[in-house]
Amino acid sequence: MADPSSYRPKPGQIPDSPGVYRFRDEHRRVIYVGKAKSLRQRLANYFQDLAGLHPRTRTMVTTAASVEWTVVSTEVEALQLEYSWIKEYDPRFNVKYRDDKSYPYLAVTMNEEFPRVQVMRGHKKKGVRYFGPYAHAWAIRDTVDLLLRVFPVRTCSAGVFKNASRTGRPCLLGYIGKCSAPCVGRVSAEDHRELADEFCDFMTGRTGTYLRRLEKQMMEAADEMEYERAARLRDDIEALKKAMEKNAVVLADATDADLIAVAEDELEAAVQIFHVRGGRVRGQRGWVTDKVEEITTGALVEHALQQLYGEETGDAVPKEVLVPALPDPLEPVQEWLSGRRGSNVSLRIPQRGDKRALMETVERNAQQALVLHKTKRASDLTTRSRALEEIADALDLDSAPLRIECYDVSHLQGDDVVASMVVFEDGLARKSEYRRFQIKGFEGQDDVRSMHEVITRRFKRYLAEKERTGEWSDGESTLADTPSDSTGDTPSDSFGDTLGDTASTPSGDTPADALTATSPDALTSSLKDDDGRPKRFAYPPQLVVVDGGQPQVAAAQRALDELGIDDIAVCGLAKRLEEVWLPGDDDPVVLPRSSEGLYLLQRVRDEAHRFAITYQRTKRAKRFRASPLDDVPGLGETRKQALIKHFGSVKKLRAATIDQICEVPGIGRKTAETIAAAFAQAAPAAPAVNTATGEIMDDEGSETTAETSGEPVSAGAPDERRGQER
Repeated sequence: MADPSSYRPKPGQIPDSPGVYRFRDEHRRVIYVGKAKSLRQRLANYFQDLAGLHPRTRTMVTTAASVEWTVVSTEVEALQLEYSWIKEYDPRFNVKYRDDKSYPYLAVTMNEEFPRVQVMRGHKKKGVRYFGPYAHAWAIRDTVDLLLRVFPVRTCSAGVFKNASRTGRPCLLGYIGKCSAPCVGRVSAEDHRELADEFCDFMTGRTGTYLRRLEKQMMEAADEMEYERAARLRDDIEALKKAMEKNAVVLADATDADLIAVAEDELEAAVQIFHVRGGRVRGQRGWVTDKVEEITTGALVEHALQQLYGEETGDAVPKEVLVPALPDPLEPVQEWLSGRRGSNVSLRIPQRGDKRALMETVERNAQQALVLHKTKRASDLTTRSRALEEIADALDLDSAPLRIECYDVSHLQGDDVVASMVVFEDGLARKSEYRRFQIKGFEGQDDVRSMHEVITRRFKRYLAEKERTGEWSDGESTLADTPSDSTGDTPSDSFGDTLGDTASTPSGDTPADALTATSPDALTSSLKDDDGRPKRFAYPPQLVVVDGGQPQVAAAQRALDELGIDDIAVCGLAKRLEEVWLPGDDDPVVLPRSSEGLYLLQRVRDEAHRFAITYQRTKRAKRFRASPLDDVPGLGETRKQALIKHFGSVKKLRAATIDQICEVPGIGRKTAETIAAAFAQAAPAAPAVNTATGEIMDDEGSETTAETSGEPVSAGAPDERRGQER
């Protein structure tokens, strides 16, 4: 715990002007970002007597180790910079609204030649028009199904569209009149885009124009005794009215507005937003956040506005935003919103009438959301705290391990040996900091050596980062004095090794590119000095958990000892009896089966195992799909497919002459010679096996390749060896 007076700026150093300030912890992570009309006055509030601070503010200033600031010209610039830094650094002590789920939107891809209507989640893409958010995806599909009678816009995927264009036959929707079938040329690209524009206009609330037009056309058809056409128009009108009825009118003046309500207590706050377009509620969403600082309702509203409109422009920002309390000061926020929209935005508190009544409805939703959240999470908070305390007591730690890292090794009979690192903070998975490793220091199966290599590489990088940021204390060894590991890498080399440490995506399921830097300077430039964002291996855990028993624990502890690290606890969790092993102990620590601490360790271990085996299977699948063509320089996917399409299989291509390869469009003689040389150098292919049926597919007539069929084909039968996989 730091003393705020140790890093308090000297009198006169802080300017009396608008700006944004950042508090950093001892590891240079940004833990809080704030803005101020006067930096001097605002920062002075943080360095008063600790007894007078809000408990959460007190925790923040004692966690911090330094403070820095940036001066800006106006309060609007301060607001913009604060939002950018909160998004960039993800500070732990800032109010961060998080959706309790991924809300689906109705999206129209106006950036394509033939716009498509579909359900979309996640980040918004440029050139796509969004409507919503909706509470459920089925609500979108019901609405679209009704509107396609009147606006038969394309809804198919790119693959279906291309296949229909190739065969000249539209999909079922084209036959039943719910798609204008641009794939087969029934309408031109211009006419189809006009349909998409009309669809978007209807969704934005301009419904009266189309209803009146259809009613007029229906009456004209009836007068001309075209009763079938009149009946179709009548059905179209009913479909539009039914779609409109799904969103009842709440504001009679066809208002476009967003209503924001906040329900809060001392610890948490719930925010609910109703999106009203054309007087109808078009979408609803909600957030719940911990109040990690002393904050007013107006400040909560300001953060909600940043979250809602920080990346929106144009009509996505409504003309009117109704809130329960106004930010202080109001003018910069209102000016910022107007800048995002491109025209004036009214930010106010509704006082009476329909808007006040609707705001009360939104407030009730916020209250219910907060009650539901506290009901679901109260036991979780207590349970996680108890689990961490039990782990600390069982392992004789000085404090609860707020950051736990777990490592697991996975392979298939010694092939494709990989390892995983998962991170849990405050008992919750932090997937953005998961990491993957390829074991290349040696060949074959050796879990103990693999564990030693992974721990060594991970903490070499931590020490290197610590030295680079100047965190070494007096008397500590430098990185150059650190002993090398079993692979012969020195810590400085570990920056540039290509053993395959890879960073995961936040979802934790998609492998990312391996590190390719070849020197400390190259990696330094990629990490960006002192930017506060999470780095690959910058922060130490309080506890390292390994999947295994005594041998794996001893290997992990030996790796830490060799690096001179003595302030990180190590334990192992053996699968057989769920025993907890400590370094140097002959007997395990046995936690009760009902222990929350054991349950948390099991969750951490199981997550590391899942993450490792997912990566191992991905690598194995890539290896099974590999072919000699992958090693031919300059041969891309298009020409690979052309070769396979021309010859029918890799086996026939292998037997072809250079002149025959030259017959393939796009393949010159030099490329053909390179391909033939690659096949000549490659080892003879083993008989292919269909892993779904076990059939050996070696005969000419039944040969199938992974490049052409998608059928799992390999030189062995991995499914038969699945029991040997770990």
